[in-house]
Amino acid sequence: MELSVRPVTADRWQELATLFGPSGAFSNCWCTWWRQTGAGFSAGIAQRGTGNRALMHELVEAGREPGLLGYHDGRPVGWISIAPRTHYGRLLRSRALGPPRSEADDRGVWSIVCFWIPRSERGKGVAIGLLAGAIAHAEARGAQVIEAYPIDTAGGRTPDSNVFTGTLPMFRRAGFTEVERRGAGHVIMRRAVAGGSAYP
Repeated sequence: MELSVRPVTADRWQELATLFGPSGAFSNCWCTWWRQTGAGFSAGIAQRGTGNRALMHELVEAGREPGLLGYHDGRPVGWISIAPRTHYGRLLRSRALGPPRSEADDRGVWSIVCFWIPRSERGKGVAIGLLAGAIAHAEARGAQVIEAYPIDTAGGRTPDSNVFTGTLPMFRRAGFTEVERRGAGHVIMRRAVAGGSAYP
């Protein structure tokens, strides 16, 4: 599928809201899980995700570009969350996926933490197009490294709801290299961008 991939800016907010639909993508998440504490996220789910929706809207209105939309024939068909790693507080605090203590400066590291593709658009190559667009987006904004946290599906069929961070083969095909595993299923991959090193 040919995709046009664009950052979510204030003028594209309604298109993101339409894509996410009444469930806020998945269970009223509004793709804010990585950006909040557990308590904050749980509170944001109240009233059908009103708080989480408000947080995402605030980020967009503030010009933070929290992710990208993929368009086909002028309509949004998928979302990818990519931003500087420092924007994802839960990721920074994660024992399974957070940065190593030896990495003192992570200002050049961007993270891909989520894909959202409606069921009707799955299996058409949307995720691959979103990933290519995300790499180009991060490079254009000065990223040195792109980090990802895909699921290793080699062990068998994995429910769609569990692969929102992407799959290992997809990232390998896009030039990402596995750099660390911390327990079953927790894979950290990296790709150097614009002459940067994948191992800062």
